[in-house]
Amino acid sequence: MTSLATHAAQNPSAALSKTLAALGGEAAGLLVAAATDLSLVVDADGIIRDAAFAAPDLAGQGCDTWLGRRWIDTVTVESRPKIDALMRDAAPDGVTRWRQVNHPSVSGEDLPIRYAAMRLGSDGSIIAIGRNLLAMASLQRKLVETQQALERDYLRLRGAETRYRMLFQLGSEPVLVVDAATRRVTEINPAAVRLVGRPEKRILGQDVVELFEAASAREIELLFAGLRATGKAEDLEARLGGSRGPARISASLFRQGSSASVLLRVSDAAIVGADSARVRGPLLDVIEGIPEGFVVTDLSRRILTANGAFLDLAQIATVEQARGELIDRWIGREETEAATLFATLAEHGSVRHFATGLRGVLGSIEEVEVAAVAVPNARPPCLGFTIRGTPRRAVAAAAPGSHELPRSVEQMTELVGRVSMKNLVRETTDLIERLCIEAALRITRDNRASAAEMLGLSRQGLYAKLRRYGIGDLDGPDFPEA
Repeated sequence: MTSLATHAAQNPSAALSKTLAALGGEAAGLLVAAATDLSLVVDADGIIRDAAFAAPDLAGQGCDTWLGRRWIDTVTVESRPKIDALMRDAAPDGVTRWRQVNHPSVSGEDLPIRYAAMRLGSDGSIIAIGRNLLAMASLQRKLVETQQALERDYLRLRGAETRYRMLFQLGSEPVLVVDAATRRVTEINPAAVRLVGRPEKRILGQDVVELFEAASAREIELLFAGLRATGKAEDLEARLGGSRGPARISASLFRQGSSASVLLRVSDAAIVGADSARVRGPLLDVIEGIPEGFVVTDLSRRILTANGAFLDLAQIATVEQARGELIDRWIGREETEAATLFATLAEHGSVRHFATGLRGVLGSIEEVEVAAVAVPNARPPCLGFTIRGTPRRAVAAAAPGSHELPRSVEQMTELVGRVSMKNLVRETTDLIERLCIEAALRITRDNRASAAEMLGLSRQGLYAKLRRYGIGDLDGPDFPEA
């Protein structure tokens, strides 16, 4: 068996040997402890008799429990053959080659140490010097985790690119990707190739303006100038080259790396117009003819359009009178009602069965129910309102001998949230006074003197309230003038 100990290659020079020979045992021990992260003194039986730790991060790893234990018992199972080799190959005239072993630690992770050993003398003691590889292991672990994260990101990006390519190629809408600075086509899908009517090789790398007739070139140039300046541009109508007919262009600016590109969606204007007319024509006719009010506003609640039913409720003649006005002008008996409606719409995106009033221009107030929805993705973003009149409910008079509360109590509770608390309290107080007076008259069999005493009122005060609420025979002989 070839020994792992090295000889001439690692022998110190004569000057270094002569200098170190003058060191005593204590000085040599200090030098070894300072030069290494970890040094162990192991006897011939493999038991650790002394240890020195220079690395501060070894103090909390349980290394202080190694004293008095066999060196081979302080390492993990797979590292035990390496400890056997270090003890076997240690010789007085050489140092073994370095071997990495792992020690169990109190933190749960293995503690990697790189050891070399040398036998000290005839008694068989061995000194093992070690280097702490914990920082290196941590770096290696982070490197592996980073590499795995990069591989996952790469797979995710490759999957996204595959889906994008499939959608781009199979999409029925003609799409071109154009460099924003040079206006040259970088990508085009098969639907756009069929619409333009040229081979794909002749389109790629060409100025997109050249795909349209000369009369439309100025508008397309302004489109790209607006995109570069503001990032937005309105749709426009242009005519394709080669007498391919009119087309509608929608442009969106996006950044790709350090450059900007434009996504152009080009659609046949005749097909778009026919589809829009086929779908929207009946829809608009239905909205205009329904008996419920329908209003569309912008996000600032200014009216864009309204149907005839809303014009009737608002008591105006034409939609031009409403266009540009705030819908707040008509909706809500008070400002708090309208504010509640719009706050709920902004928070939830839709509102159903919101009972309120609609104020006409001529002063009438109609009881209505409002349903509303916010459409932020529309072009332009808008709010939609449907306004339905609620049927008038007849108030049934209470029977003379009935203890049931009149219908007006229910109506009053329904006013919570619509009428200010001051007005609601005043109306509630009047209702309670009337109910108490009627109950007192019923108990006293219409004896007004006894009823006034029961209620704690003077006779004149009771008569004033009877006249105020219209209770009893106001023209009788026993009813004094106010």
